[in-house]
Amino acid sequence: MKNAFPTRRFTGLGTSLGGQILAFFPQHERPSKAITVATGSGYWLENTWTLRSYVWWLWYFVVPIALPIFGYFPGRRLRKVGDLPRGVMAQWRSWCLHRDYAASVGGEPIRRQYAAVKTPITSLSFTDNEYMSARNTESLHGFYTGAERTMTRIAPQQIGVKRLGHFGFFRRRYADSLWQSHVLPVLDNKAG
Repeated sequence: MKNAFPTRRFTGLGTSLGGQILAFFPQHERPSKAITVATGSGYWLENTWTLRSYVWWLWYFVVPIALPIFGYFPGRRLRKVGDLPRGVMAQWRSWCLHRDYAASVGGEPIRRQYAAVKTPITSLSFTDNEYMSARNTESLHGFYTGAERTMTRIAPQQIGVKRLGHFGFFRRRYADSLWQSHVLPVLDNKAG
């Protein structure tokens, strides 16, 4: 995009994993700003209380048994997560079992990659996100030490609905309440 439109500024938008791995993109400095949606660390002890027993079961029992038996993670068959290649699931598991999440495996070099991101980040998170607690969100964004971060946590009641959850942001019915009020102002902001 940058090559096709060299004078245009653009914004990176990543949801969940997309915001977690911004630092891993070789050209992470190219967007003039970034918006993360429902993004946080997957460290299991920072998960919401309602999710902890599920992820404990997933990471300490289901995954260690399923990977050697099937050679991949048969999530659709097990009704958990979805089908994933063995290496992807093993890496995700190792991240989720460590307080430093993605930085746990690569250590200081990975921390430097996160710190190298200078792009201003606007984080949108939701109080009823079943996968990301406030602590998960703060923890992950804490790795982006070189970036100016604006953290916004939204309760469903603020926009007059009962539930948003992890995936609600992208439902068409929230185009006016969430996109108009929280995304477009960031996109329209000429600074940064």
